[in-house]
Amino acid sequence: EVVREEMAGVRNFAHIGTPIACAGAISPSAVPEIEQMGFASIINLRRATEEGANVEQEAAAVAATGLKYFHIPYDGSADPVVAEQFLDAITSQGVEPAFVHCAGGGRAATMWLLKRIAIDHWDVERATEEAIALGQTNEVVRQFAIDYGQAHQR
Repeated sequence: EVVREEMAGVRNFAHIGTPIACAGAISPSAVPEIEQMGFASIINLRRATEEGANVEQEAAAVAATGLKYFHIPYDGSADPVVAEQFLDAITSQGVEPAFVHCAGGGRAATMWLLKRIAIDHWDVERATEEAIALGQTNEVVRQFAIDYGQAHQR
């Protein structure tokens, strides 16, 4: 079940009873609270050129904690390189529970959909329902995530 909460410095924070949170933009000041919530890693899907991305500041804030950090710039398109990078990151040892974010939450939910199909082997209907509840809205990249996940199961 997807739970939405207000969290200082985080836009569109949603988490589920499994090891994931999907969110929109975060401020570097939110990193200590993310760590306190029990997350082991932060996966940032924002491009450094996005307004307010603060990628370097976020990386520095994460480096000051015990969290793992992955920056995978994702423009929200059907990009197999990004899909593979995300699958590699999310299957890294000690990465879960993972806090995955972009600017609004939709790209994070798309990558989580990909993970549910490729790694967790969920059926498409269940994975899609969860992704939509997390904030996935783009039907074109949703179908890409489904197709890529089915073709690249691990």
